[in-house]
Amino acid sequence: MIKTLNALALTSALQRKDTAHKGDCGKVLLIGGAPSMAGALTLSAKSALYSGAGWTVLMMFDGACAHLNNDQPEFMVHDAHTASPQEALGSIQPDVVAIGPGLGQSELAHQWLSACLHWDGLLVVDADALNLLASDPALLERLQNRTQATTLTPHPGEAARLLGCTAHEIQLDREKAVRQLTELTHCIVVLKGHQSLIHAPRFDVQMCAQGNPGMAVGGMGDVLTGCIAALAAQGVRHHLSLWDATCLGVQVHAIAADLMLKAGKGPIGMTPSELALYIRQVLNQELQHAHPLSEPSSCK
Repeated sequence: MIKTLNALALTSALQRKDTAHKGDCGKVLLIGGAPSMAGALTLSAKSALYSGAGWTVLMMFDGACAHLNNDQPEFMVHDAHTASPQEALGSIQPDVVAIGPGLGQSELAHQWLSACLHWDGLLVVDADALNLLASDPALLERLQNRTQATTLTPHPGEAARLLGCTAHEIQLDREKAVRQLTELTHCIVVLKGHQSLIHAPRFDVQMCAQGNPGMAVGGMGDVLTGCIAALAAQGVRHHLSLWDATCLGVQVHAIAADLMLKAGKGPIGMTPSELALYIRQVLNQELQHAHPLSEPSSCK
């Protein structure tokens, strides 16, 4: 059975006490940004920042771009070549790791994904990290055996590679596909696209009723990844599970796009960079309507 996603009440968990500090809001580590794809990681980072993460840390694969984010000095940017993945994860100590935006499929990407799958913490997996999983049975097995919660965010093409079929077949029966992906990976799965579907073991399939065709532009998925990671990082200390953060992130991301459309900034020319700002607007508007420090109801 498919239920309509109704996660906005979860925003109330993000209320901040007067004594809040950045540690209360979580540390997000975003991994990717290979040569020619640094923008993907930057979009995820911008989304994480505007979605409320206390720290936004980038592990950039393109060393030439690792320190060129002068327009966003809040980012803490590292060159992925300067330390082993295990050492970096140990020293940064993130609350949530998101890997995939602009990652590529190099040997270095493989090493980082392997380390993340062995890392004992919340994980979001997107883009080329999904393609690496599809091409390497050992990585997929490690994913299946993770004890910490993991969210996967495939579009139909990435979903098809994981399931060994075509994107057309995915689109013919999206509910069946998202259930198969959950069964295969043992993870929370967001099957992106028109009326994105979310599923996880022990939960009903959720369908996002918001969103519009203006979102059909490269980078929108990177923004979603950053948003989910930031909400999950805040959730570590604000009683939001990764499932909750995933549901809320998908819906807020889509509502933000609908607000852009209403403001005349779409469907043609809608940009992921602008969408991150609208995500901030949606979250804060919901907080204004929420009872301060109220206990949220979980998205079942």
